[in-house]
Amino acid sequence: MISICNSVDIDLDDVRQILFEGDEIFLDQESRDKVNDSYLFLKKFAKNKVIYGINTGLGPMAQYRIDDDKLVDLQYNLIRSHSAGAGNKIPDVYVKASMLVRMKAIAQGYSGVHPSCVELLQTLINANIYPFIPEHGGVGASGDLVQLAHLALVLIGEGHVTYNSELRLTKDVFAELDIKPIKVKLREGLSLINGTSVMTGIGLVNVIKSKQLMKWSLVASVMLNEVVMSFDDHFSVVLNSVKKHTGQNKIAGWMRSLLKDSHLIARREEHFFSGNVDERIFKRKVQEYYSLRCVPQILGPVCEAIESAERVVLCEANSVSDNPIVDVDNENVYHGGNFHGDYVSLEMDKLKLAVTRVSMLSERQTAFLFNSKINEILPPFVNLGTLGLNLGMQGVQFTATSTAAENQTLSNSMYVHSITTNNDNQDIVSMGTNAALLTKRVIDNAYQIQAIEMMALLQAIDYLDVSDKLSSYTKDIYTKLRAIVPKFIEDTPKYMEIADMCDYLFNSNIEIPQEND
Repeated sequence: MISICNSVDIDLDDVRQILFEGDEIFLDQESRDKVNDSYLFLKKFAKNKVIYGINTGLGPMAQYRIDDDKLVDLQYNLIRSHSAGAGNKIPDVYVKASMLVRMKAIAQGYSGVHPSCVELLQTLINANIYPFIPEHGGVGASGDLVQLAHLALVLIGEGHVTYNSELRLTKDVFAELDIKPIKVKLREGLSLINGTSVMTGIGLVNVIKSKQLMKWSLVASVMLNEVVMSFDDHFSVVLNSVKKHTGQNKIAGWMRSLLKDSHLIARREEHFFSGNVDERIFKRKVQEYYSLRCVPQILGPVCEAIESAERVVLCEANSVSDNPIVDVDNENVYHGGNFHGDYVSLEMDKLKLAVTRVSMLSERQTAFLFNSKINEILPPFVNLGTLGLNLGMQGVQFTATSTAAENQTLSNSMYVHSITTNNDNQDIVSMGTNAALLTKRVIDNAYQIQAIEMMALLQAIDYLDVSDKLSSYTKDIYTKLRAIVPKFIEDTPKYMEIADMCDYLFNSNIEIPQEND
């Protein structure tokens, strides 16, 4: 079990274990006590004071005092009125990540809510009960108000949840499992919906899946270099070390590690530096195309962009994004804007650009494999059948091309597309949730393109009959992927095979050995 406590940050491995390995979570007693202390302090402190969202209206209606006998009604009204999202349901794993982030924020004891909130979140996460949260609704400034309202709606026993892959009424699932909803005590409504938890939860999954995608792109690039028997100097220590970027040198090091025992990679010294070359027109290409030769320079900044996103999103996940902030130690309540999602929004835009670049690299490498006039070693569209009669992967290329084009369009920034809302109270917003969701879509698209490239690489390796000459690492990958999509000669529908390959790539936690391992 993984502890969610106020004093220890969660890291990406914790998130992966909880989301994808099924590890359960628990809230330690110190954190329970801190949450309870925050609640008891605020309950006492709020008497005879004006505190936003407790005895005032909300947003531009904050100037209206709320009568003492209506304070609880205000919190329920807030949750119900803001459960107003639209569009497709956010997939369960992203919702689970969002619940985890919200629980972590509350567990730090700055929210002034009753401990039952974090206790119920723990129960739902461990039982794999996921609130229905629609994609559309958040502007990412006063937090993910609309999306988090759908989460809070479930905590009060209303709305819908997914349980055992079935969308059901919350009250029915709670009754079946003897789960008790929370009862609003003070400011549970405002605290539960006022934060960056949804954009951050989606962002965490995006980071995990983009990091994994980058590794698959690296493996595909390595295999392609093997297919064409490229020279080794473009990923050499000397060439890359004179460029000081850490990402580039990390990618080049990984390439050397993956190719260290390959029988297909050539040495330039043996071909062009031997002094025995007397051709006027060289049969062998002196330098490979950029999509082969510039992999360290292309994936290097992608690697650094993912690392930056990981750092920022984890920082947000371990932060408190409520407003106001309840400070027990200093016996005060601070009003501000910790709910503003600019950090996540900007990083998601940057990550989206990086992932689109990966999809462009994959699409270009696929085009290289399909174009016999460029690669000069493979039949058109790696067609293993009868040219003219059979079409090979010709139809598949259209899918890769169109999906890459969609990614390019989706890569326009959300961060700079603020629209004033909330009667001008929220006059500049982050659009962080939109940014995170669009990045998710770009990542999903990129996996589809990567799946198509992998299928093309397998066909190319079989056509050249070089599987036994691959490095030990890429040979293992080849064997695993061939079990998903067997060698094909005759023309058959490919949509299911693309889906199967995509699912494998998306759900496999691929590891790249270090150079000296």
